[in-house]
Amino acid sequence: MIRRLKSEWPLHLMLLPGLAIILVYSYGPMAGIVMAFQNFVPVFGFWKSEWVGFDNFTYVFSLPDTMKVVWNTVAIALMKITAGLIAPIVTALLLNEVRVKWFKRSVQTLVYMPHFLSWIIVGGILINILSPTQGIVNEVLSWFGASPVYFLGDNHWFRFVLVISNEWKEFGFATIVYLAALTSIDPSLYEAAVVDGAARCRQTWHITLPGMRPVIVLMATLSLGSVLNAGFDQVFVLYSPQVYETGDIIDTMVYRMGLQQMQYSVATAVGLFKSVVSLLLISVSYWLAYRFANYRIF
Repeated sequence: MIRRLKSEWPLHLMLLPGLAIILVYSYGPMAGIVMAFQNFVPVFGFWKSEWVGFDNFTYVFSLPDTMKVVWNTVAIALMKITAGLIAPIVTALLLNEVRVKWFKRSVQTLVYMPHFLSWIIVGGILINILSPTQGIVNEVLSWFGASPVYFLGDNHWFRFVLVISNEWKEFGFATIVYLAALTSIDPSLYEAAVVDGAARCRQTWHITLPGMRPVIVLMATLSLGSVLNAGFDQVFVLYSPQVYETGDIIDTMVYRMGLQQMQYSVATAVGLFKSVVSLLLISVSYWLAYRFANYRIF
């Protein structure tokens, strides 16, 4: 053990900067959780602010909009999870059928590039192309005699805009995982299927998809941990008071309460509630991943 540590100490040394960042920016701020149980006043600090127990949680759940915000968060997150499973799988299957290597690699690069764009940039693009007066989407709709649609200000369309734009930005990254899964399938299975007269569709259904099944199950179970994470940065860039009914989520509620209304204790209570539920969901998702996909962290 000591000999191994001596030989691997440069690798452990490389971990120190990352560990320091995690300790300072992730674990250090956890001391502020105490605000959820106080009537926190910045002047008094943690030690002299009034202790109120669970009053902040009671207040939060007595608000008429709380359950609507929770439902919005779950609904948007589930829509994103579903789309985030279907789109990459379909794309990986289609790319797997491409035999021209330069074209396949070009498509992979193009669908992967949006992952590196920030939501500030993507949000600005969406605001322009979805504008009800000058946006290209409404221009195309007008060619067919349709009335302009305010996609970012309509409660009916806002969730679909969130899901589609999120998928456009991220599905290329997830596609790489499924393409990697395809490389683990034994080519001799396809050769045997051809000898038996199976067409490409049959090969996909009986060989490709079953070969991808462990990865699909793994990705699906691990995604359960993000049920309460609907994407603050995206929603914050695109939403407005007009779409609070269907677009307001837990993270934006915490932002408004904590930074705009300066209800620090209430915002901390909401954030703590989300963190506890997310911890439970992540624990369940990892157990399911181990149970059905034999996946382990350690």
